[in-house]
Amino acid sequence: MTTIEHTRRRGLASTIVWYLALLLLAAVVLYPLVWLLSATFKPSSEFGRNSGLLPWEPTLDNYVRVWEGIAGIPLWRYAINSLLVASLAVVGTLGSSALAAYAFARVPFKGSGLFFAAMIGTLLLPFHVIIIPQYIIFNRLDLLDTYVPLLIGKYLGTEAFFVFLMVQFIRGIPRELDEAARIDGAGHPRIFRSIILPLLRPALVTGGIFSFIWTWNDFLGPLIYLTSPENYTLPVALRLYNDATSTSDYGATVAASLLSLIPVLLFFLIFQRLLIRGVATQGLKG
Repeated sequence: MTTIEHTRRRGLASTIVWYLALLLLAAVVLYPLVWLLSATFKPSSEFGRNSGLLPWEPTLDNYVRVWEGIAGIPLWRYAINSLLVASLAVVGTLGSSALAAYAFARVPFKGSGLFFAAMIGTLLLPFHVIIIPQYIIFNRLDLLDTYVPLLIGKYLGTEAFFVFLMVQFIRGIPRELDEAARIDGAGHPRIFRSIILPLLRPALVTGGIFSFIWTWNDFLGPLIYLTSPENYTLPVALRLYNDATSTSDYGATVAASLLSLIPVLLFFLIFQRLLIRGVATQGLKG
């Protein structure tokens, strides 16, 4: 056997081993999702007795009950509520974060460094610390069981992560563009609208995708502030299928859980290219 053939065979064996390792890793990562898909065809009576991948008596009754809804409300109503909250959250988050980021990155004012550090510090503040005071405030304002408590923070630039993301991006935009516009008589509103905002598109897309997915999957906020079933979002509505005081419908729960994943998955697949491009662009800017 020549040296070239020996090297070629070693390279082929190494490739096969790598592919097998990747297939094994993919199987481990995807197993929970495959199990969830298979569990949607299990009767509720099998849960607790059959923890395997395949159902003993496959059935479509879980999807039928999910389609009929819970508490007299169809599932699509909860999906529309989630879509409404997530869409308004994206609009508020991007608008307020872009304005706040422009102020930190381009408008010099006294104490800007201190305010920016304080804003970054809020990232370390656990959400659970501010739940009680926020609940008391919204209760006194008679805003419970509305979407205002879930959205008002998005429109006030309180999303520190997205502000920080956009500040770093704006700092990478050459200041000469601002100075050229200022020579032509443009002020901060015109510079922000005509120069910064178009160049900020990769960061806006990235922030919009993360904001939509995080808001869609949010459970604790809607659970605290929403009390009427007709106002529930999908994650909270899933809780209705499991009542601690009566029989829980585990089959319908997993079926509704799988259906609730579809919009987020489609949203990610549609904007995946823009997300990767945005993250890569910000990495280059940093």
